[in-house]
Amino acid sequence: MKIKSYYSRTVEEAMAAARQELGPDAMLVNTRKASPETRHLGEYEVVFATIEPDISSAPQNAVSPADRLSLEVSEMKKELEGMRRALTRTAYAPPEWAGVPQDVSDAYAALTAAEIAPQLAREIVQAAGARLASQRAPFQRALTEEIQSRFTTDSALGTSSGTPRMVALVGPPGSGKTSSLVKLAVNYGLAARRGVLLLSMDTHRIAAADQLRAYAAILGVGVQVPETVSALAQTIEENRGKELIFIDTPGLAGDELETEAPLLQFLASRSDIDVHLVLPASMKPADLARVVDAFNLAQPDHLLFTRLDETGSFGPILNEAVRAAKPLSFFSIGQRIPEDLEAATPARLLDLLIGAHQMKARSAA
Repeated sequence: MKIKSYYSRTVEEAMAAARQELGPDAMLVNTRKASPETRHLGEYEVVFATIEPDISSAPQNAVSPADRLSLEVSEMKKELEGMRRALTRTAYAPPEWAGVPQDVSDAYAALTAAEIAPQLAREIVQAAGARLASQRAPFQRALTEEIQSRFTTDSALGTSSGTPRMVALVGPPGSGKTSSLVKLAVNYGLAARRGVLLLSMDTHRIAAADQLRAYAAILGVGVQVPETVSALAQTIEENRGKELIFIDTPGLAGDELETEAPLLQFLASRSDIDVHLVLPASMKPADLARVVDAFNLAQPDHLLFTRLDETGSFGPILNEAVRAAKPLSFFSIGQRIPEDLEAATPARLLDLLIGAHQMKARSAA
């Protein structure tokens, strides 16, 4: 038997490289995050094995070479499957889980491979096991029900009491606030023939307001640039006749959050302004948690995730939805305006986390 590791940016790319070199009969042994020592070779490592049959020791007249090879392949598949299961438990499952059912350890491996926090993944699979015992339902169904019970979604814009409906987007630099704002304005304003006004508080970036003016000119909607919090409040009062007001804010990080504290506190104080915290799904989980905590000053009502097209690990979305106890509002899945925006739904997030194609690859880890 020949064993070889392949490294790549994604599990799928590494598997494709292995299949191309070793052929379709190569057996997947393990899939895991690359170690720190090999991370420069790729984000993920997949281990494949091929069979190098030794037929010299068998009697020549016992069975034909083709039948002998078929038997050896069958036996090797059984051995590799046992190895895979052992590696799954060793690599991902906590030591004290040695006796848990295979479905549970496989689900834990899949969830942690998706970068769901280990403690949360443990709670989910244990609770799914309890559901399984009480409902006598298939484990996959119990697992999806348990995940879905941990988060909420809400794609309604504005507050029910607000007239006009006002939406503010806040977040770190480069998170995609302005493009998301324009996507929302087109899909939920202009497409519904609602009167729309765009407001930009972003005086940090060079020509940031000019960018929004350019979008507004293309869309045929009004845009204003209040430069202070008091001017923002006045502008809102002067435009009560609009149906939808979208407020763009500067990307803030570090000390800038303290500098712009008056703006964030103003947004937090206005119950009629629906504040969405815009977060890149491609951000490291630890950095994502730090950003969510930092923007608590604005008391965001929703979490809006962008750059879903730039990552293959969607567990951090669930992590923060659960940890912050905030509903998910929208997903931005690309650069196109206005097409690459969709309302967040439980089914969509479940598909990202444990969709059939991803579950197949990750459960082999």
